Amino acid sequence: MNSGRIALGIDLRPSSPRLAAACAAAIRHAGLDVDFGGALPTPALAYYAQESGCPAIMVTGSHIPFDRNGIKFYRREGEITKDDEAAITRAVVTVPEADLTVPLPPINAAATERYLARYLDFFPKGCLAGMRLGFYEHSSVARDLLRQLLERLGAEVVSLGRVDEFVPIDTEAVSDADIEQARQWAAKYHFDAILSTDGDADRPLLGDEHGRWLRGDIVGLLCAQALGATAVASTVSGNTALERCGAFPRIVRTRIGSPYVIAAIEGLIAEGVGPVVGFEPNGGFLVGTPIERHGKVLAPLLTRDAALPILTLLAEARARRQPLSELLRPLPARFTASDRLPDFPTEISRALVQQLASSDAVRRDLLGGLGAPVVKTDETDGLRLFLENGDIVHFRPSGNAPELRCYAESGSSEKATALVRDGLRRLA
Repeated sequence: MNSGRIALGIDLRPSSPRLAAACAAAIRHAGLDVDFGGALPTPALAYYAQESGCPAIMVTGSHIPFDRNGIKFYRREGEITKDDEAAITRAVVTVPEADLTVPLPPINAAATERYLARYLDFFPKGCLAGMRLGFYEHSSVARDLLRQLLERLGAEVVSLGRVDEFVPIDTEAVSDADIEQARQWAAKYHFDAILSTDGDADRPLLGDEHGRWLRGDIVGLLCAQALGATAVASTVSGNTALERCGAFPRIVRTRIGSPYVIAAIEGLIAEGVGPVVGFEPNGGFLVGTPIERHGKVLAPLLTRDAALPILTLLAEARARRQPLSELLRPLPARFTASDRLPDFPTEISRALVQQLASSDAVRRDLLGGLGAPVVKTDETDGLRLFLENGDIVHFRPSGNAPELRCYAESGSSEKATALVRDGLRRLA
């Protein structure tokens, strides 16, 4: 374990190398060494930091537009907590201007290699043999690594939509253009599945043989089932099929955000239940305890990951000799949808949600006609409205962008989508 260094990685945004150079300068100014992994998935860097016993910094804006960027911090033990976030926000560090010109060191490929080995050692050799997969690569930082992983497990992989400029992909609010494009690709190439990730590859996007993108909360549920989990932590905004399917003896719902899911996972571990996993509606999957399968053991990784749910569902479909769409058939008929109002000031979002939460009259005025009266509300995170007919509508200001998000659940995909669009239209 080497505490004298900090692992550093980047996504493919044009601003990421410059920000990483500033991070490297600050690390060196603090008297520490920079272990630079280059462009790699966020979970690959986090796993490397976990296994190496060193902190890590990932320069990425995740799924937000390319003209913005951000930094994700990891302790030796995993993701930082909300308390850590507050301390970082308060901290002021002065680095001499001359030190900011320090170049990035050569790339250490160890993080990428360990991430590949994590899955090649866990999944059976050739478990994807015979599958023909379309990989919507766009500007995903995992586009080369994940392709290599899929091919080494036996799949034929066809590259789709690879671009040089950065494309923000939000796995919770897939654009109409990407929905239609996936259908066209499926019809043209006859894939067994289509897959992608967001920019830093901690959120999966998986489509079936018809090019229909699966919702992230359903991907997480199916992955948890396939891995034999008995305890699950997920956010309050996720599909209630998690409870209705009856597969998991212990379920904890949390506020939206991986720190809350991680805290719930740690609570479940303390209870002694397990195996314990967690996931978010964006599809990012977390492993809290070792997972044993086919005589192999997968180590915990308490950060969102895109590769595990993609590989697990593809391998499950192949092992059952079923189309990917058939994995969904046994689940309760509950469908979710989500979208957002972009460039919507956070303070306005918060004020709107607060008004809706505090006044029946405001709810009737703004939301009357959504389909049924509101019979229950939940303010765990934003405002979740339970309608008399069983539908659910949930409004929440985004935590990392000036956006107002809306989630909905209903008995059909079309109804859930209509609820989201109608809900956002009324608040726009």
